This record gives sequence, C-alpha cells and structure tokens, in this order.
Amino acid sequence: MKMKKAIAALLTATMIFGMTGCGNKTEAPAAKDAGTEVTSDAAEEAAADTANDTASGEAVTIKVFSNLPDRTSGQGLVEQTLFNMYMEENPNVTIEVEALDDEAYKTKFKAYAAGSSMPDLVSVWGQPGFIDEVIDAGVLAELNEADYADYGFINGSLDGFSKDGKLYGLPRNTDVMCFFYNQKMFDDNGWSVPQTYDELLALGEQINAAGIIPVAMDGADKWPLAIYITDAMEKIDGSGVMAKTHDAIANADFSDPTFKQAAEMLKGSADARLFQNGFEVTDYGTAQNLFTNGQAAMFYMGSWEMSMANNQDIPAEIRDNIRVFLMPTVEGGKGKATDISAWNGGGHSVTANAANKEEAIKLLNYMYRPDGWTKIAWENGICMSAQDFSAYATGNETEVQKQFMDVIAGATNMSGTPINDMGTSDFKTQCEDLTQELSIGSVTAEEYLEGLAGACAQ
Repeated sequence: MKMKKAIAALLTATMIFGMTGCGNKTEAPAAKDAGTEVTSDAAEEAAADTANDTASGEAVTIKVFSNLPDRTSGQGLVEQTLFNMYMEENPNVTIEVEALDDEAYKTKFKAYAAGSSMPDLVSVWGQPGFIDEVIDAGVLAELNEADYADYGFINGSLDGFSKDGKLYGLPRNTDVMCFFYNQKMFDDNGWSVPQTYDELLALGEQINAAGIIPVAMDGADKWPLAIYITDAMEKIDGSGVMAKTHDAIANADFSDPTFKQAAEMLKGSADARLFQNGFEVTDYGTAQNLFTNGQAAMFYMGSWEMSMANNQDIPAEIRDNIRVFLMPTVEGGKGKATDISAWNGGGHSVTANAANKEEAIKLLNYMYRPDGWTKIAWENGICMSAQDFSAYATGNETEVQKQFMDVIAGATNMSGTPINDMGTSDFKTQCEDLTQELSIGSVTAEEYLEGLAGACAQ
C-alpha cells in the first residue's frame, strides 16, 4: 500500500526513542507540506465515510497536547499521519500539536489543568495514578460509549478510561511487557531462552562471562522497575494478583508474601548483575541504545517497541534478529508461562472546556476508526492497538509482531495496571522512588513494603 511504503520510508529518518522520545518539546505545525504528510489508501477509503461535515464551514483550530514528541517515526508518526489525513479531508480545520516526552508532558499537563487554556485533545493514561484525579477535577469531557460499539475495542480495554459508568477517553494500545533479545547473539553463543526465573539468572551469568550486558534496564525512569515487580507478581500469584494488589492499596497492607517475594526477585536480579552497571541512572534512550548497538543481549521494555524490527537506523544484523520472550515462570508460583503482564495504557481524551470540543470529538472518533490508528499502526509494525487488529494481518508481519500475536492469542491471564499506577498520583511517585531504592539496596524488601503501606495511608 502507498501508506505502508510512505511510512516505511519515513521510519528510516530517525532512531526510535519510544515513550520518552528525545526529551525535547516538539511543535508540529499543521502545514500541509510538513515532513510527516503522507498520502494513503486509508485516506481515500475514509473519505467516503467522513462526509466532510466541516469542509465548507468556518475555520477551526484544534490544539493538541501529545506525549509523542517524535513525529517522524513510531506512534508519533501514526498520530501525525492521522492529523494530516483529517486536515486533508476537512480543509477548514487546522491542527496544532505541542508534544513533550512523558515526564515533561505530565508536568505541563498539571500546569494546563490548573489554568484556563487547556488544549482541545490531550494524551492521557487510563490508569488510576493519572486519570482518576484528572476526571475528579473535571478536566476531561464525557464521551458517549455507545458511539464506539462497532469500533472493535478489545473487551475491557475501555475500563481504565471510565469512572462511575462514564467514559472519558479512548485507549491507543495493548501493552505487553517483555524481554526483547538478539536471537543471533543467543545462537552464536549457544544461549537458550530461559523458561524459569532461575534459568534467567543463570543465563545472565553466562552473558556476563562473555563480556556482554545481559539486560539493558531503564532504571532512571523508575517505572520499568515497578513493572518488573508486577511481572514477578504475575508469575508468583497468577490470576489473583490484581485483586490482591487492589486490596493491599485499599487497606495499606502489603503483608501478603507475594509482595515480598516479588520485591526480592527485583533485588536479586540486580544483585546477580542481570542489569548493566549504573542501571539506576540509565534513561530510556540509553538503555535502548545498549541493546540496539549490540552491547546488551536483552532489553526489558514493552510491546510498543516492536517497531525496532522495522527501524532502518538499527544495524540489520540486530534489527532482523530481534525476538521476544516473557518473564519466565517462578518455581512454586501459581502463574503460568501464558499469564502475562499486559494492560491498556496511553490514549486520548477531549478536554471538558475545549474551545472546539465538538470538532475535537470528531477528530478523536476519526482517529480511532478501526481503519485509522489500528490499521496504520499494525500494517507498519509499530504497535498493537487496543482494538481488534486481526483483520489487518498482512502475512508480512515481522517475527516480533508474529510473536506478540501469539502471546495475546494464548494469554491465560493479563495482569492489568502495573502496581505503581494502581493508586493515587502520590502513591505512584513514592512507589517508583521506593522501587528504585530497593533495586540498588538503599532499602530492604521489608522497608520497601512498609513504605508502600505508608504511601497508601497518606
């Protein structure tokens, strides 16, 4: 397809930095000659459906605040492509984008929410640690859930964007946490994909002995460490872990043995040198670079990074050999190999006081048509949407895409929201700080759990 070829060409332009991008603010103007403009079969097919309700109306400017600063590759390109398509079909509409990486985004989001100039369409996370307080503050506009009955959203994917029976946003992706690994490096050294956690630690010893980093870990941003604990809990406790964590936060009581065992697994992994030296000060992009330049055999991150397999800036001998495996099972644990750490995280919402709310909702609905975000993202190997993407399987998927398809198809349980995002925003901050401190031995497992309980009680 023309869309696929156009995006494939654009994917050669820059290194993909995933959620954190390059840390810089990006202003993405709406000019039709912007570098991200593409033409596509999807745009032509969509034209008949949209009916160009506003094509002959007065000029409208929609202000967008996004957490996808890289507009030339990955999810940022998908988002910008959809904006360009919408403007092409609605010539009177101009879409202005301000984009920041995650942490800077969250900081400025709070500033916007405290003022009176909130953008029309914003990125959100459908997790209690972010969205509950935003909804309670009246920042987000209610959506009509019935409008999305035929959009193909996966069962339960809207739950994180809903409260008290009302819908306030739409999820972009189905996120699965995993270990990306270099299959060629594994084969050349005779290493096998670990089936148990003990085998993972033993593999780390072999890789260290070869002078290679076992797992590139983004410890500076802290949340990957918290997800590591969630991953461990899933394998320790299986399907019971979500309810157990909700109860622990509600009652400020983390005395259940699952939490201590998971905490000790993270600390044990760090002590066994599974992660690189200085992992606690290594940011997202640096950790990813350790993997993509061959210094690390594995990279602990989410399925949103599947597009590494299409990134022409990554050497072919690495790019073509990227594969994935999940957190291995734990001896004596209830969790199965097919119990996975997965959730529906980021998405989009329209703000309650949007200057152009009606048009912003039209844009949101346009983006999430099944042949919008879902089709473009899947056909170009960028991510798994929160909608049914099976209709867009091409047979030309990368090996990583095929593996994730199998993971989702065979999942016996999904963890849901990671532990750090299951409480208030204050709990999130303290949980992530404590998790980092635990990983480097600044606090013990017992002190970590006491700290979590204290964070709940505040």
